[in-house]
Amino acid sequence: MEEKKEEQNAPKSEQKEAKKAKRDRPDRPKRSRNPHRIPKQEVTANNQPEANIEKKPNKNKKPNSNNHTNKKNSNSNRNRNNKRNKNSMGPLSNNIKEALKLNKIANEARMNPWKQINVSNKHKIRFTPLGGLGEIGGNIAVLEDDESAIIIDVGMSFPDETMHGVDILVPDFSYLHAIKHKIKGIVITHAHEDHIGAVPFLFKELKFPIYGTPLSLAMIENKFNEHKLKEDVKYFNYIVKREIYEIGSFKVEWMHMTHSIVDACGLAIQTKAGTLIHTADFKIDHTPIDNQTTDLQRYAYYGNKGVLCLFSDSTNSHNPGFTKSEAVVGKTFDTLFDLAEGRVIMSTFSSNTHRIFQAMERGVAAGRKVCVIGRSMERNIEIARQLGYVNIDERHFIEPHEVNRFADNELLVVTTGSQGEEMAALSRMATDEHRHIKLKPTDTVIISAHAIPGNEGSVSSLMNKLIKAGVTVRYKDFDNIHVSGHAAQEEQKLIIRLVQPKFFLPVHGEYNHIAKHAQTAVSCGVNERNILLMSDGDQVEITTKYVKKVKTVKVGKSYIDNQNNKEIKSEVVNDRQKLAQDGIVNIALQIDKTTKKVIGKAVVTTHGLVPNKELKRFSHEIDNIIESFLINAKPEQLSSPKTLQDELRTIIRKHIVRTKRRYPIITPVIFLV
Repeated sequence: MEEKKEEQNAPKSEQKEAKKAKRDRPDRPKRSRNPHRIPKQEVTANNQPEANIEKKPNKNKKPNSNNHTNKKNSNSNRNRNNKRNKNSMGPLSNNIKEALKLNKIANEARMNPWKQINVSNKHKIRFTPLGGLGEIGGNIAVLEDDESAIIIDVGMSFPDETMHGVDILVPDFSYLHAIKHKIKGIVITHAHEDHIGAVPFLFKELKFPIYGTPLSLAMIENKFNEHKLKEDVKYFNYIVKREIYEIGSFKVEWMHMTHSIVDACGLAIQTKAGTLIHTADFKIDHTPIDNQTTDLQRYAYYGNKGVLCLFSDSTNSHNPGFTKSEAVVGKTFDTLFDLAEGRVIMSTFSSNTHRIFQAMERGVAAGRKVCVIGRSMERNIEIARQLGYVNIDERHFIEPHEVNRFADNELLVVTTGSQGEEMAALSRMATDEHRHIKLKPTDTVIISAHAIPGNEGSVSSLMNKLIKAGVTVRYKDFDNIHVSGHAAQEEQKLIIRLVQPKFFLPVHGEYNHIAKHAQTAVSCGVNERNILLMSDGDQVEITTKYVKKVKTVKVGKSYIDNQNNKEIKSEVVNDRQKLAQDGIVNIALQIDKTTKKVIGKAVVTTHGLVPNKELKRFSHEIDNIIESFLINAKPEQLSSPKTLQDELRTIIRKHIVRTKRRYPIITPVIFLV
């Protein structure tokens, strides 16, 4: 008791220290009561509130420091809601609801005009590309229904470096022979070689009416003259753009497109199943050289009516943005002509009329005479001049044999060979084999073209030869020295948006090109299920409800030698490839039929297989193989020289494959005595 009293009588500071020691924890400041908080009344067991009973504070409960803030936020939210309610329109009127509904319907009709197509239409159309897919060039396709068929373009393509002695490739026409009774005509979109180059070869097998613009048919007529088909110009039908021509069961309209050649056109084809649009090769140039812009109005017109299917050029589908106008090349020519001190030699595609015309204009303005060299270039320029597409007076042109009469700074030579073709004029100039043009260090050679896929090696070789000759070469070192004739992504999008087709089939290009074009179409609202990626030979069935592949037809290429315009058989090309890769082995020997022994020794020669210093050892190996074979040969194997040649060819080939890992051509010549 006394101890407790002493504690009570102790100073307050000491009492605090004692309490602190008892709790054994740090002292905390006492929490003050919120004066704005109204204490809750506790409920007794009888559910009666006890106003006078004070609740003990919960030490574990943290103070809510945001109460005041939350109250302020709730007040501000309430004020904001009141303000929003004060400024709101209130319930939408029936007129607004009706207008929104009608606008939604109008937008749906505008963005999907193909929904106008009658899906109860049971007609079927089949589209079969025979060339131009999975490759650059060689464009040819067949469009058919149950009654009739039309051919869209008949183009050629270029060989690769393994096709020795081959100048061009033309499509296999087997499928055309199978349906020749249905074919009512050939529809030509424009005059590039990859769209008309194979027409003469088709006419040597099958003849049909040809429809095209004056320039396209004039260039085909020139080819017919070379191939001795002058009488076949009676099949020509010269079209007028925006007019509709009935060809079998199809109604075809040509619509002007800008491209790297004059008079390029797309096609609007009305079929029993619906309208099809085929752009052919195109770009959208708003400042073309001839001021003839793309006929976007007709594309929009057909798009508004409802297009069943769009076929569109995919060549530049990986290029973003827009393809530059052809007019920018002229400005580059201005710079290059100013820099040139001597002769200017310009090479481009012989069919690129606008490019050639721009170069000639600059040459004439600079006081230069124009000399055209190269058979195809001369022919195409003459046709373009006759039709009025190249308006340059005759007095500005000179013949190749007149070149030496003029000073170097007074000459412009326009020539072929921009793709590095061995027999083209520019290649012969580079190797000092041209009869009239001998290159000089003061010459400027302008190559206004890009290498076609597959021709990169040839173009690089040409560049090396020109630089070795000491001339100044202008190729890719100048911007806008060449612009493409094909649409980039934004131009492709524009056509897709104008046409708004139900189905989309990308054409013209390698598989990666058409796959990329398909992605562009999806981004423009075409349903991914309504897009089909094709390859040559795929026959696609198009109806108002679906598009699908139904079968595959035979396709291929024929090899052509341009020196005589005749076909080279595939086995000849294969033999040339073997000779180039694996060489040849010639064996000549005499065999005594009775003794089964070689008379004398076999004469063995090789080319492209073993070097001369190893020929003796190789000949000894062949002698041993022949001797071993004859010892074990059966009588029927020696029945005739031909049988014996085949047997020896087989066993010698096995030996060479085993020891040399090569597959040469083996030609045994055997005499049985």
